[in-house]
Amino acid sequence: MLIDPPTTGGLLEAALAVCAGIALAAAAGLRVFVPLLATSAAAHFGRLDLAPGAAWLASTPALAALGIAAALEVGAYLVPALDHALDVIATPLAVAAGIVLSAALFTDLPGYLRWVLAIIAGGGSAGLVQGATAVLRLKSGVLTGGLGNPVVALAELAGALVLALLALLAPLLAVVLAVALLVGAFRMAKRVVFGRRAAG
Repeated sequence: MLIDPPTTGGLLEAALAVCAGIALAAAAGLRVFVPLLATSAAAHFGRLDLAPGAAWLASTPALAALGIAAALEVGAYLVPALDHALDVIATPLAVAAGIVLSAALFTDLPGYLRWVLAIIAGGGSAGLVQGATAVLRLKSGVLTGGLGNPVVALAELAGALVLALLALLAPLLAVVLAVALLVGAFRMAKRVVFGRRAAG
């Protein structure tokens, strides 16, 4: 299922797939196309099995298109005036990417359960992380006049790369990092909505 998974039974493989799917979805909240590109490359080179209906991710055209999209996304987020505009479309794209990535990796789950879990866990993880990073970038823009936003963008890119690679290579570690990221994102969202007292 995953890159060189332990062969101790279908239940373990299903659990690893869920961990990897959630971690990749969280990575999509940092950068939409980076985890999609990593998943596409792993599947294209035969290192990752995908669920039925997700074989298109392993195709050469998908790999090329995702590579171009990832490069454009990374470059665009380094432009302070453009990154806020991108956040408007990035949130729904991140949720969609989280759902697609999760569903693609949940190979051992029944169809209905696969999609329900992908929508709730995958889409929810990506949306929460993306929303929190948008708020962080907005605060950075206000405090630094936009000059600090490229630094935030590079940190998000690094996080997306690390989380995506760990999801494919060490799913258990990746999901721990993803959960920590989600908790941090939730606390940040709570602080923005309810003020400082809610953060405690």
